[in-house]
Amino acid sequence: EVYLEESGEISVQAGGSLRLSCAVVGRDDDYYIIGWFRQVPGKEREKFIGFNVHDDVPWYAAESLKDRFTISVDKLMNTAYLQMNNLRPEDTAVYRCAAKEGTALLAWRINPDYWGKGTLVTVAS
Repeated sequence: EVYLEESGEISVQAGGSLRLSCAVVGRDDDYYIIGWFRQVPGKEREKFIGFNVHDDVPWYAAESLKDRFTISVDKLMNTAYLQMNNLRPEDTAVYRCAAKEGTALLAWRINPDYWGKGTLVTVAS
């Protein structure tokens, strides 16, 4: 059985940094996509940042996200990390980890196979 284990609820001051983690439990290969979807209060969930683990290819929903967000994967630990810097109150959201079998980032964006429970990130002004 494959499942995702995520970081717990986090609060941070504006301008601060934090790192989310998402461990893939139950698999020992690197043929999968992993990343985060984000849901800002009052809005629909959106695709945010993903990573093709086998080919080491990241995907960002917008180029501007690269300025403050970095995704990485520790293949030995089967754990993905989302480094978030210079956080703003508008980054307050539930960040939910998702994974997809294979190497197709588009498929991951459309329909992940596995979901984590989500991490509430609150950025105080």
